[in-house]
Amino acid sequence: MEKFLRNLVKSSAKFYYKMIYNKKRKFQYIPASGKVLDEKELCNMIDASLDMWLTTGRFNDEFEKKLAKFLHIKYALSTNSGSSANLLALSALTSYKLGERRLKPCDEVITVASGFPTTVNPIIQLGLTPVFVDCEIETYNIDAEKIEEAVTPKTKAIFIAHTLGNPFNLDKITAICKKYNLWLVEDSCDALGATFQNQNVGTIGHIGTFSFYPAHHITMGEGGAVVTNDPLLYKIIMSFRDWGRDCWCQPGKDDTCKKRFNMQLGNLPFGYDHKYTYSHIGYNLKITDWQASIAVAQLDKLPNFLQKRTENANYLLNKLIDLKDYLILPSVNDKISPSWFGFLISVKPDNKFNKQQLVEFLEKNGIGTRQLFAGNILRQPMMTNNQIPLRIGNSETLLSNNLTEENYALLPNTDFIMNNTFWVGVFPALGKKELDKTSDLIHKFIKENIK
Repeated sequence: MEKFLRNLVKSSAKFYYKMIYNKKRKFQYIPASGKVLDEKELCNMIDASLDMWLTTGRFNDEFEKKLAKFLHIKYALSTNSGSSANLLALSALTSYKLGERRLKPCDEVITVASGFPTTVNPIIQLGLTPVFVDCEIETYNIDAEKIEEAVTPKTKAIFIAHTLGNPFNLDKITAICKKYNLWLVEDSCDALGATFQNQNVGTIGHIGTFSFYPAHHITMGEGGAVVTNDPLLYKIIMSFRDWGRDCWCQPGKDDTCKKRFNMQLGNLPFGYDHKYTYSHIGYNLKITDWQASIAVAQLDKLPNFLQKRTENANYLLNKLIDLKDYLILPSVNDKISPSWFGFLISVKPDNKFNKQQLVEFLEKNGIGTRQLFAGNILRQPMMTNNQIPLRIGNSETLLSNNLTEENYALLPNTDFIMNNTFWVGVFPALGKKELDKTSDLIHKFIKENIK
């Protein structure tokens, strides 16, 4: 009876979706990003609701296994956002269980100033020192040739993102990490499905992170994941995610280790319940099974999503290639297969027009645009209004919020990106009609402004 009733409810949901939502999307305003859902996600959410299980459950178990299988990695842990994934990844590296390799306050972490704040935020939140290295134009990733000169005896990790799904130079960077015994955390929140030499990004460093916010390659509404091949790091990440507890039992399960009442940890009495023993200053950053149920359906569609993003990016590139005298278009290394989050465009500085004018024209005419997130994060109020110790490049001077134009001049390409770069959408719901409109309006603007 229960199975019959459950199927009846889901059948009704499918009918509801087809009657209410199953219409071809018409864009009055073409957004830079967006989700693509159908009755499968709706039915999964209802299926999860009918379980009456409010936290992570069977759908989360399925999602973590399917994500690990897709990425060809041993361990995948869901979390409530990509930002939380970044916080968990770096927090894990501060664990005493890592011995001499643990990150300690004032240790340096190499990163970039051009990107999303929550790649940098955990470095600051954990009392570490961010060291900012400049980016490349065209790939918009860290300039790998400048990393080694920024390394000091205090440098312990590199934490950077694959910019908008275009992988950074993993050959060079993994070699540097090996040479100096550095941790590598790959922020792959915008790069699910991208590969470097046929290996998924996020799986090449020690830890990888992903985001499943609606703008990303797949969505669960709010959500993210942390992945690793290291069993010790996996347990540490799980501990930080789950209140800091030492126990690794799944919700609703007890005594997985068969030693629940046979341990003595810290200064607790022997036999104190392992389920309530805490080894880290942790958080509660789990997801609900409703979120996981959406992601299970989304993962099945991921190969098609990736193909569509690639087709859209290539189509737009071909449509705009004749404007190369005025615009800088994305560049891709031969060893990579990008997974485009968006299509980056830079306005060359010697034009009769600037980025701001082009962006305002596109927005006024119904084309959504986005900045490359923080632009130069060192110029953001979050940095200028707080005393945050940091270094820039190979400079030995420890700075805080009293940065000058002389300091910013050490990151010339980062400032270029802030002033000249934006991106437009290539997400799967967009077709040639929308991309043609984007291209036509860019052509129209440039034609009118070069007279």
